[in-house]
Amino acid sequence: MKDFKQRLYYLGLSIIINSAGNALAISSNLGSAVWTGSAVNLSKWVNIPLGTTLFLYGIIVTLSNQLLLGSFDRRRFFSNLLFTLPFSYLVAFFTLIFNSLGVPTMDFYVRLILDVIGLYCVAMAVSMYSRANLIMHPNDDLAYIIRFKYIHGSAVLSQWLSYIPPVVIISASYFFTGKLYAIGFGTIFALLFQGTMMKWSDTHAFPRLKHHVDL
Repeated sequence: MKDFKQRLYYLGLSIIINSAGNALAISSNLGSAVWTGSAVNLSKWVNIPLGTTLFLYGIIVTLSNQLLLGSFDRRRFFSNLLFTLPFSYLVAFFTLIFNSLGVPTMDFYVRLILDVIGLYCVAMAVSMYSRANLIMHPNDDLAYIIRFKYIHGSAVLSQWLSYIPPVVIISASYFFTGKLYAIGFGTIFALLFQGTMMKWSDTHAFPRLKHHVDL
């Protein structure tokens, strides 16, 4: 029971950190995480609202996770979808706060630092709720399943492999539209270093929280 309470506490904290980190990266206007950037480009390409695109992303990735597991995991299926509700509203809430503080109008180098901090917060949060393993965003659960079921626990390689779908979507969107949206320094930084930041966070950010692997 004590272990469950600890995992629940870190889950709640990680959702707040993840939401704030994403919001800070968005508010900096220097590029957000890879999946977010791909969703924006896909929505522009097929001309459907971003919210609908993100929702469809969640469903498709959740179903893909079940296929990768090889059997239906009811808890994982519903928890993947459950995660997005508080996360979505908290991202919007924190974005309003950072925008009201004037982050989008700050000096370029200040925004660059804030963008990196935001992206590190995202990586740290993913490490936290991956270790707690109660509920996860389906995109992050995809990397988690790849990491522990297929490649023997490598955080870096699992992130790279999980980024293949959004990178393909970004590339296809650019090919057909000739334009890129929400892609910048932060996107490249996350693509290259999120796995490394997660690996560092596994042992340095809240080290008392251990991995609860259930595959």
